[in-house]
Amino acid sequence: MHDIYQRSYRGRLKAVILDWAGTAVDFGSFAPTAVFLRLFESRGVSITPEDARSGMGLMKKDHLQTILARPSVAEAWESVHGAPASQADVDDLFENFIPMQSSVLADYAEPIRGLFDTLDVLRSREIKIGSTTGYIRSMMDILAAEAAGLGYAPECIVCPDEVPAGRPYPWMCFQNMMNLGVYPVEAVIKVGDTLPDVQEGLNAGMWSVGLSLSGNLLGLEERQFNALTDEQRQVERERIEARLYHAGAHFVIDGIWDLPQILDEIEVRLSQGERP
Repeated sequence: MHDIYQRSYRGRLKAVILDWAGTAVDFGSFAPTAVFLRLFESRGVSITPEDARSGMGLMKKDHLQTILARPSVAEAWESVHGAPASQADVDDLFENFIPMQSSVLADYAEPIRGLFDTLDVLRSREIKIGSTTGYIRSMMDILAAEAAGLGYAPECIVCPDEVPAGRPYPWMCFQNMMNLGVYPVEAVIKVGDTLPDVQEGLNAGMWSVGLSLSGNLLGLEERQFNALTDEQRQVERERIEARLYHAGAHFVIDGIWDLPQILDEIEVRLSQGERP
């Protein structure tokens, strides 16, 4: 019989990898939603905001295919075009999506409240800040430049067209770790507002934190969110938390403003040899 040895990391947190829309900028994640609605309308097919949000967090071509796979959308497409959407249709839609999305990204770069306070806390703890996204690099260059002008510039940005595949695969997270020079995976937190964000973090072996109220799963503008009563907010919080925890999130918080509250708890768990 052979002895089995298992090494456990018991150090501090070293990096946080943030999503973009609905997490760090663009409260409610509206930039992709608005464009998908316009894109399908241009093809004579009406889709709902729920349809448009169905693949949020995925690389945008995968997001597009997720929308087309929804039964109501597939039926509407075939009714208008006489046949199911083909790969050629997907390619054509995506080709047209790119300039449409790029043209509006600068309008959705406003940092979400609490972001800068959270970044200050992370930097005070010498925690590096990376990011992943569903936007391809040509889109991200526009959004990142605008966000930087507003004060937000993470140390690393990795896009799905720069790695073998986007979410839920872990490659963007791993590329962040290499670019930031951090390891092991237990020392990294992935934060995002969509189910693919949670799955991306889990597949990378990181602590995975979901956001319930600032992003896609609630899908409200900040003024609409602020108009909710405490009771309405709690109902939505519980509904969305259930989905994120079911997807495997280790923690669910309202928004980026709450991230500092869980850093100590994660480091305590690490000190006890716990893994994500």
